[in-house]
Amino acid sequence: MEHGAGELRSLHAWLRSDAVVRRSATLELRAGSLQPGHMGSAAEVIQLVTENGWSAASFVMAVVAWKRTRPRNPQITISRDDTMVSLTNCSDEEVERVIRILSEGQSGEGQSE
Repeated sequence: MEHGAGELRSLHAWLRSDAVVRRSATLELRAGSLQPGHMGSAAEVIQLVTENGWSAASFVMAVVAWKRTRPRNPQITISRDDTMVSLTNCSDEEVERVIRILSEGQSGEGQSE
């Protein structure tokens, strides 16, 4: 199994085990699409369909908690509508920025990968 795919499956399992995320969202592991200009196979993605009680802060903190358990520091890219944001080092400033970006225009529905 490819290292990146294993990490994605680990994150998927982690999020599914988080009671707050599970209560406010439906998670699916899906095949992603190739981006124009990229070669290779399509990567897997986690699709998160949220309910009215969704909290960007709770979701981001669940991802941060998972990242801190990893021996390597995988970069996580989250997309919501037309916005893409990455979590790399999980500094307090970065986490606050990601939460703020994901919370902007929050209508209770969205998708994250």
